[in-house]
Amino acid sequence: MLQQNESAFEELRRQLARSVSRICPGWLAASRDDIVQVALLRLVQICGQAERSEPYPSSYLRKVAYSAMIDEMRRLRRAREVALDPEHEDRPALDTGSNPERNRAGREIGRAIEVCLGGLRRERRMAVTLHLLGHPVGEIAKLAAWNLKRAENLVYRGLDDLRACLTARGLAP
Repeated sequence: MLQQNESAFEELRRQLARSVSRICPGWLAASRDDIVQVALLRLVQICGQAERSEPYPSSYLRKVAYSAMIDEMRRLRRAREVALDPEHEDRPALDTGSNPERNRAGREIGRAIEVCLGGLRRERRMAVTLHLLGHPVGEIAKLAAWNLKRAENLVYRGLDDLRACLTARGLAP
């Protein structure tokens, strides 16, 4: 009985691995085993909730694998961090789809933004940096312990200063 369960488990793992390898993009290849493991854990949890004697259809296994892959992509996107210290600025970009000229231009724009941000007053710099990181004005106000109107003014005046500095450097939108 144990041998039969182990062989069924291994077959299920092979089917999930096949499904993941078909749908997984190349840039996520290093996480394929993790995705298979997560999908397998989901199936084991489902098996524990509902006793099943018949095997899962391949379409269901593909859906479980796809769901696990999307969750991994979301997790990686949330975990993505951008280094602002100069020692990491020469690290190659992960974007393999763009050309080197575009990457170089992006690095130059990034450096110009850093220089312009460095020229802003401390409070405006903090407000604009948080804004550029995707925080809404209400959240910026809470993080910095400002009232909403002050945070709004600092963000928008800081963005105006940043835009003026970038335009002076020849980087207009």
